[in-house]
Amino acid sequence: MKCRYCSHDDTKVVNSRLISAGSQIRRRRVCAECGERMTTVETVIHTLPRVIKQNGEREAFSELKLRSSIDRSLNKRAIASEDVDALLESLLHEICVTAEREITSRLLGEMVMTSLKSLDPVAYVRFASVYRSFTDVEEFRFAIENLATTTE
Repeated sequence: MKCRYCSHDDTKVVNSRLISAGSQIRRRRVCAECGERMTTVETVIHTLPRVIKQNGEREAFSELKLRSSIDRSLNKRAIASEDVDALLESLLHEICVTAEREITSRLLGEMVMTSLKSLDPVAYVRFASVYRSFTDVEEFRFAIENLATTTE
C-alpha cells in the first residue's frame, strides 16, 4: 500500500485486528521510507446482483436504498442500531449466498419482510403495507391476523 505522506510503495503492517464484529480488519502500517504510521481498514466488497423491478426494469442493487426502506419501517421503534446492522448484514449475506447475477424485487421484498417479522412485528406491518400496496383496512387486518397466527 502506498504511503499517504511520501507516496512510497512499501508499507509494512505492524498490527492487525478485527473490528465491526469481524466484518472489517484494521491495520496499523509504517512506511519503510519515511517511517510515518497510518491506519487502514479493509472491508469485503460484496458482489451484489442487479435488481429486476416489477415493471421489468433492471437497476444496480443499492444497499443504501435497502437500509433506507428498513429504517423507514423501524421509525420511532425501540430497536438498537446494532440489531438493524445485523439484520442488514444478514440480508446481504443471504443475497450473496444465492450467487445469482439478478434478483427480483419481489424476492428481495419477501426476504426483508421475513427478517423484519422476527425483529419487530410493527415494522413488518409497516414494510408490508408499502411493499404490498395496501389499499384498505381489510388488507392491514389480514396482515396482522397472519402475523398473529405465525407467531403463536
